[in-house]
Amino acid sequence: MNFLSHLVAPLNRTLFAFGEDQVTTAEILGFLTGIWCVWLTVRARVSNFPVGLANDAFFFILFLAARLYADAALQIVYFGLGAMGWCAWVHADGRVIRPTSRAGRGELLWLLAFVIVATAFLTWLLSRVHDVAPFLDALTTALSLAAQWLLNFKKVQNWYFWIAADCIYIPLYVTKHLWLTSIVYVVFLALCFRGLVAWRRDLEREEGSVPALQATM
Repeated sequence: MNFLSHLVAPLNRTLFAFGEDQVTTAEILGFLTGIWCVWLTVRARVSNFPVGLANDAFFFILFLAARLYADAALQIVYFGLGAMGWCAWVHADGRVIRPTSRAGRGELLWLLAFVIVATAFLTWLLSRVHDVAPFLDALTTALSLAAQWLLNFKKVQNWYFWIAADCIYIPLYVTKHLWLTSIVYVVFLALCFRGLVAWRRDLEREEGSVPALQATM
């Protein structure tokens, strides 16, 4: 434990103050890798996954230091889901094979039910460990997990869940005085809207090519 604390100490070092936010190295690196990851996702590049894994590590350190336990735990889950998504997007030889698609009504209803149940359970759990914003932390955690699940299978509706989560994250981080992180999430929100437009355009192009292909057979 002492070795681990010594290892991450440089990442928790304050670089400068931004309002009431004491900006650390971890927050800066989380800022950079986060924007890079979302930009790669907008462009449907499989490289979003390794960049995302690095982002998870930096935000885990940041949130743990800030005592945002739900957000910190979420990064561990993200790491596992990100590794799964990386495998789901590519062949063993590295070729991207998963096309953009739509989630079915049944899958979306299942995910909405998951968000409701997970939010209720996590709100209770986080209240018991004295999280500073149990309901909002629980809701954003549930929404983010649903979004990551859809992203792993390259479903276009993942962007709706990310947008909903980001709209809550922004004021949440403002109230916790993580000013730089709140700005990052404003950028994330803008990129999510761009990603939604880009993925829907790609999906329409892919769907349009199916009848054309069938007509030539």
